[in-house]
Amino acid sequence: MISQRIRVEFAKGDEVKHISHLDLMRAWHRALRRANIPLGYSAGYTARPRLSLASPLSVGFTGAAELLDVYLRRRMAPFTFLRTIAAQLPKGLEARTAEEVPLSLPSLQSLVRAADYAIAGETEKPQADLEEAIAALLARSHLPWEHEREGETRRYDLRSLVLDLRLIGCVEGKFALALRLRAGSEGTGRPEQVLAALGFPDAWTSIQRTRIVLGEET
Repeated sequence: MISQRIRVEFAKGDEVKHISHLDLMRAWHRALRRANIPLGYSAGYTARPRLSLASPLSVGFTGAAELLDVYLRRRMAPFTFLRTIAAQLPKGLEARTAEEVPLSLPSLQSLVRAADYAIAGETEKPQADLEEAIAALLARSHLPWEHEREGETRRYDLRSLVLDLRLIGCVEGKFALALRLRAGSEGTGRPEQVLAALGFPDAWTSIQRTRIVLGEET
């Protein structure tokens, strides 16, 4: 019996940016068990902990405000949950906020509509080239794109996935970009593909997802 649904906002730092989505979920499960959180489990022969991540984060990226729904079989105050779990998380994972959300809400993943990214990089090209590339991409109505994934070629319109793209600064070859990409059933944009489309495929030094935008926020 599930009695409560708690939504956790957490940070995924440099120390764990190279772990996979599966390993991230395992780390959360271990921490919750060590903290004696009354986890709810799925029904069936192979019961699994009821944990739901908003959107997997690409390996090598960090996240400032990742979202996770934790389902509990016994109620507890979100403040108590946060305080209890904080001491059990591995280095690089930090639970920042916790709030109760209705059990009746759609799945967390189905609510995701977009994501914001902060990109830092280095290039020998002048700032004007980067500005020109951004302006040219944003001026396009369509941008046919394809990439290989699990042996399958996916084709789609990359331009439709770019909701916002801005150059924050460029000093001595180091640049910073702010990017908002569509995410959801109609397609999910990937920041490294946008950089490739700009002509700077290997220029990034760090990519951080700074916010996940839910449908209830749009």
